[in-house]
Amino acid sequence: MACHLRSFSFPSRSPSKVEEELCILDACISSPSMTIDTMCEGLRRLADIYSSIEETMCLPSNQVCSSQQRKMLDGEMECSLELLDLCNAMHEDFTELKAVIQDLQVALRKGDDTAVQARIQSYSRLVKKAKKHFKKTAKKVAYEKEDFRMARLLREAREITTSLLESTLHLLSKQIEMPKQSLVFKAFNKKTVVVCEEEKLQVLECSIGDLESGTGHLFRKLVQSRVSLLNILSS
Repeated sequence: MACHLRSFSFPSRSPSKVEEELCILDACISSPSMTIDTMCEGLRRLADIYSSIEETMCLPSNQVCSSQQRKMLDGEMECSLELLDLCNAMHEDFTELKAVIQDLQVALRKGDDTAVQARIQSYSRLVKKAKKHFKKTAKKVAYEKEDFRMARLLREAREITTSLLESTLHLLSKQIEMPKQSLVFKAFNKKTVVVCEEEKLQVLECSIGDLESGTGHLFRKLVQSRVSLLNILSS
């Protein structure tokens, strides 16, 4: 069955509501029916979730923490920096991938076989580079589970963010493949196929553009969340 993300229309969310939304996102990310468009929507939902978590952190009742709770939030503070680096790196990677897809469309329209192969290789290299950076960073954001709700919400949101980005890269790696019998190479045999392939690349370009925009928006929300967390630890 296809997995659809719910449309969240609440201006603000209680911690329990945020937990519910995180569970929905987690289930959708692991669904075999996941698509790039669903990932784009997931990024938007994550940005909304981080806004809600920030609202929760700013409540007067959450401004005073025990020493143990502060220790947990200190851990999340460190992890949040790693997540910011990861999100920023993915944003840059999506920008590069979009540019490659644009160049590939130009080469395809010109019927330049050599240029097409070069662009496909560039796409493949960029995805592999993004995966390596992700794996390197994802290890750093690992953190032990805890009972403090605020820290738990931050941890769960962080883990789902890294999982969503990883799944997105996996999907992108399947969009353009190197084998000589791929649709891109067959496109040189029939003009109608060229048109069809161009349309697919245009859709892919728009999707990657949405991913680029989504990670940029999420990055800004992560910065705001980190500032609120810093304010708590500084009080």
